[in-house]
Amino acid sequence: MTVTPAISEAAPPTPERPAHRDPDVLRWLGAYASSAIGDNVYYVALSWAAVQAGTPSQAGLVMAASALPRALLMLGGGVVADRFGPRRVLLAGNGVRCATVVAVAALLLVSSPGLWLLGALALIFGVVDAVLMPALGALPARITARGQLARVQGMRGMANRLANVLGAPLGGLGVALGGAAAAFGTAALLFAVALPLLAAVRIRHRSREGAAGQEQLPRPTAARDLRDGLTYLRRNPVLARLMVVIALSDLGFVGPLNVGLTLLADERGWGASGMGWVLAGFGTGAGAMSLLLTVRGRVPRAGLALSATITVGAVAVGAIAYAPTLAAAVGVALAVGLLAGLSGALCSALMQTESDPAFIGRVTSVAGLFSLGIAPLTFPLTGAAVALWGTGPVFVASAGVCALGGLAGLGSGALRRAELPL
Repeated sequence: MTVTPAISEAAPPTPERPAHRDPDVLRWLGAYASSAIGDNVYYVALSWAAVQAGTPSQAGLVMAASALPRALLMLGGGVVADRFGPRRVLLAGNGVRCATVVAVAALLLVSSPGLWLLGALALIFGVVDAVLMPALGALPARITARGQLARVQGMRGMANRLANVLGAPLGGLGVALGGAAAAFGTAALLFAVALPLLAAVRIRHRSREGAAGQEQLPRPTAARDLRDGLTYLRRNPVLARLMVVIALSDLGFVGPLNVGLTLLADERGWGASGMGWVLAGFGTGAGAMSLLLTVRGRVPRAGLALSATITVGAVAVGAIAYAPTLAAAVGVALAVGLLAGLSGALCSALMQTESDPAFIGRVTSVAGLFSLGIAPLTFPLTGAAVALWGTGPVFVASAGVCALGGLAGLGSGALRRAELPL
C-alpha cells in the first residue's frame, strides 16, 4: 500500500486590489470629493454674506476666524481620530457641518442676523476642521493596502482639483440665484451626500489598540495619548524628519502662492485674469501629477524623490517673481505644480505607510498643524514684507525656506532611503 504524504502548500498571496478598482476607496473618494466641493461653496457663501453684512476688514476677520481653532485644536483632533476611528469622526464631523450650515441658511432666509452669526459659523467650522483633518488623513491607511497609498493620494489630488474647478462657480451660481442662503443650502446638500458614502466604507485595517480578540487595557487619558503620539513621532527617524520637511516647505510655499501672487499680478499689471492664468498653470501641473500617480501607483526612491522635488521646486517658486512675461510665469507655475503635486503626494503616502495605525491620526494632526494652522499665519507677514522689500526678494526668501525643507530631507539618510511598499 502506497502512502502519499500530505503536502501542505502555502496558498499564494492574494494580489492587492488596485485602489481605483476598490469599491471602498471609491466610496471614500466620492465622499471626499462631495465634501471638498461643499467646502468651496461654503467659503464663497461665507465671504459674500460677510461682505454684505459688514466692512471689508470685518469680512476679513470672519474669514480668518476658523484658522485659530484649527491651530489650537489640531493636535487634539489627532487624538480623537485615533481614539474613535477616522470613519466615525468623519461621519460625525460632516453631520455637524451639514446641520450647522442648514441652520444658518434658514436664519438668513427669515432674518438678517449680522456678522455675529457668520463669525460663530466660521468658529464652528474651525473646531470641526481641527478634528476632521487628522481623520481624513488617517482613513486611507485603514481601507486599502499600503502599496496603494501613493495611488490613493493621486486620486485625492485629482478630487481636490475637481473641487476647486466646480466649487467656486457653483457657490457663485447659488449666490446669484438665491443669495447666501441658497449657497449655504447647496453646501449643506453636498456635505449630506458624503454621509451615506462614508457609512458604506468598510474598515479593513484596524489599529492594534482596537483589534478584535485582543485584551483591552484601560484607556489612558487624552493628554497621555497626545504625549505618546508625539513621543512616537519623535522616535521614528523617517517621520520626525518628514515633519521638518513639511513644516519648512509649507512655511515657504503657502504665503507666496496665496498672497504674494496676488500682489505680483497687481505689480506687473496682469490683473485678476493674469493671476487666474498663473493659478491655472499651477493647478494643471498638480493635476497632471495626481493623474500620473493614480495610474502608476508608485514612485521608486520615494524619500529621495520628494526631497529632491521640493529642492528643485523651491528654485521655481523664486523664479515666478522674475518671469519676464505672463506666459513665462504660467510656464514656471506649471513646473511648480508638477513638482509640488509630486512631493505633496509622496509626503502624505510616506506619512501613512511609515505610521503605526494606532498613531496615524496623531501623526497626521502634526502635519496638519503646520500646513493648515501655522502656515496661513504667514499671510499678513508676506503682505507686509512685500510692502517693505517688493515681490522679488520676498519670493526668493520664501523659496529659500522651501529649499531648507528639501535639504533637510536630503540630509536624512533614513528619509532618503524610505520607500513606498510594492
